[in-house]
Amino acid sequence: MAETGAMARDQVLDEFRAAGALLEGHFILTSGLHSPVYLQCARVMMSAARGETLCRALANAVRARFTDTKIDLVVSPAMGGVVVGYEMGRQLGLDAVFVERVDGTFALRRGFEIEKGARVLVVEDVVTTGKSSRECIACVTDLGAEVVGEASLIDRSNGTVDLGVRLVSLAAIEAPAYPADQLPPALAEIPAVKPGSRHIA
Repeated sequence: MAETGAMARDQVLDEFRAAGALLEGHFILTSGLHSPVYLQCARVMMSAARGETLCRALANAVRARFTDTKIDLVVSPAMGGVVVGYEMGRQLGLDAVFVERVDGTFALRRGFEIEKGARVLVVEDVVTTGKSSRECIACVTDLGAEVVGEASLIDRSNGTVDLGVRLVSLAAIEAPAYPADQLPPALAEIPAVKPGSRHIA
């Protein structure tokens, strides 16, 4: 179950609204599900000051939740987690690397290395179904490291997602998501857009 950070949920969402990053309409998420709500974290992280504020709060939440666990490295899935992961690494005083898709599967590239036995914190911008997170965790585990937990700015599963590791988020929200063949009539009437970074067939 997800745990939320010390920064008040409304404060976090206000930062998203101020950045024009909390959108309403009809969106196709990177998971392929459809939703009337979209969180565009790239716009939030566009401001270095706003990104620093949010990631400092998230880093403090991580420190509070992992008091007995040493973390060696931050790993994020590309693309959405790259900037958040970098800033989280900076806030935690750790190196930060990212995995990216090669033929549809996450892999470590660009000369990055993860030592066997390293204790890794996976960092995402938004967690919805947890698919990208689980794939990132599997990649890190296959390389011989240990994923001790995950941190994200937003948990849009509202605490229901199961990643197999502890999830710490600044804000948990309930944002409905539907398969394409199960859209509510009101949502089906609105043209769908794909604002995410990953191509969806």
